[in-house]
Amino acid sequence: MRPTGPDGPAAPTSPHGPAVLASRLPSPLVEAADERFARHGVRLLLKRDDLIHPELIGNKWRKLVPNLDAAAGRTLLTFGGAWSNHLRATAAAGRLLGLRTVGVVRGQELADRPLNPSLARCAADGMRLFFVDRSTYRRKGEPDVLARVLREAGAEDACVVPEGGSNAAAVRGCAALGAELRGRADVVGLACGTGGTLAGLAAGLAPEQRVVGVPVLRGGFLTGEIRRLQSAAFGGPRGGWTLDERFHFGGYARTTGELHAFASDFEQRHGLPVERLYVAKMLYGLLTLAGEGAFPRGTRLAAVITGAPFPG
Repeated sequence: MRPTGPDGPAAPTSPHGPAVLASRLPSPLVEAADERFARHGVRLLLKRDDLIHPELIGNKWRKLVPNLDAAAGRTLLTFGGAWSNHLRATAAAGRLLGLRTVGVVRGQELADRPLNPSLARCAADGMRLFFVDRSTYRRKGEPDVLARVLREAGAEDACVVPEGGSNAAAVRGCAALGAELRGRADVVGLACGTGGTLAGLAAGLAPEQRVVGVPVLRGGFLTGEIRRLQSAAFGGPRGGWTLDERFHFGGYARTTGELHAFASDFEQRHGLPVERLYVAKMLYGLLTLAGEGAFPRGTRLAAVITGAPFPG
């Protein structure tokens, strides 16, 4: 892989002080020579957001830092599943900045089991884990349910960050990702969980650019959520984007042998560790779309690498 342009200067250190949140921005954009895309006239580029920060990987840095600013030193409480990248990033940020963090975890049954490697890392970073049943978790956005969770978690004065970190502040933070890609790609591919990164990315791109989002969850709910997030962040819709719902491989945290084989092959071809729950699904989807003729010949297709494999 070779750079398509200069990386630019490092971003200024976060106002949180010690250079613990200093980042590599703009993140590198590199070309990946791949004959599978090239035979359809598509030039594949990789936007290496996984290199922004060693612990707040990729879009997690872009979404968390604005919320950390808003927290202003208060306890940070947020939500996620048993393998949530967002919970891990929040816990790491808390450790680095000396902030108290609370993670509300979906699945009361998990409280009686040994912690998986992802949740164990959260706990090691000082996050207090509070497990709730799935019915309560689904209703966490209701004011009375949220108030009860905060009270029972002993965090009534906490700054609450939604699941995945996706709120108006995070969406505005992700607009910088689009700005970094202006003039450097025609189409941008992105894996989507809660939709916040896509909402900001699309807003930051030039009018002639568009985003193809690959949801990693089943359900078809993201279109409305992205519109809601853009309205909250910018007052209305922004940018051109579409979603392709075909590549979730069964839903969040679900994978198949076919997906693992594809990811391993991509790793060998390009020397890039491929995270399975988001990045592999997005790359698989983009290759399928290229084969279907979804991109005109000559298209510069930038795939955003939003995360790295969890080492645990």
